[in-house]
Amino acid sequence: MDLDFLWTTFVRLIGGVPLTLQLAFSSIVLGLALAVLLAVMMRSWFTPLAWAADGFVFVFRGTPLLVQVFLIYYGLGQFRPVLDDMGIWWFFRSPYYCALLALTLNTAAYGAEIVRGGLQSVPHGQIEAARAFGMSGFTLYRRIVAPIALRQALPAYGNEIILMIKATSLCSTITLMEVTGLAHRIISETFRSFEVFFVAGAIYLAINFAMSRLIGLAEARIAPDLDQASRPAEVH
Repeated sequence: MDLDFLWTTFVRLIGGVPLTLQLAFSSIVLGLALAVLLAVMMRSWFTPLAWAADGFVFVFRGTPLLVQVFLIYYGLGQFRPVLDDMGIWWFFRSPYYCALLALTLNTAAYGAEIVRGGLQSVPHGQIEAARAFGMSGFTLYRRIVAPIALRQALPAYGNEIILMIKATSLCSTITLMEVTGLAHRIISETFRSFEVFFVAGAIYLAINFAMSRLIGLAEARIAPDLDQASRPAEVH
């Protein structure tokens, strides 16, 4: 391999990392907020509300993210007069905002199922015990339900965070120059696809390795007993 070319490619691709991380973490934060809302709606006694949340999750989990990106960026462009009259065309004409919206809605659908599973994993006996001590409403959720649900949901949501970092590569299809977008540009200039994608893959691998370590530390801090239980027993 040409080490000089690999280094030059690495330096150029690093310039796309801030946009990659910005897209990933912005969509994760917004998607988590929406996921919690959807999870609460899915558990609601009001049937139409639960159906609406179930329908949202079904659609965004059942269709490819790339199709969702294209529908939002290219598809909604057909309704420019309507969006212009509503005063929101400035949002949908921006590839960045369209990509952010698609990523947010997609991760919210998956996150809603993760949060719902975490909430359902809370033992009913602990809820009843908390009520016996006089807890109810927000206090019950804050002190009992939320901590237990977080412990159960964090490993699965950690996987979703890593998947979203990789999913940002699809944003290159709508002209965003994140890591993959810059890789395509370099390939069009040099026609050396193997080296370029090798470096791009190494960058994604490094980002996700760091993220997996951070998630592991968070799991160990939130649930140290589970972290110890997951380790193999010592043989004496």
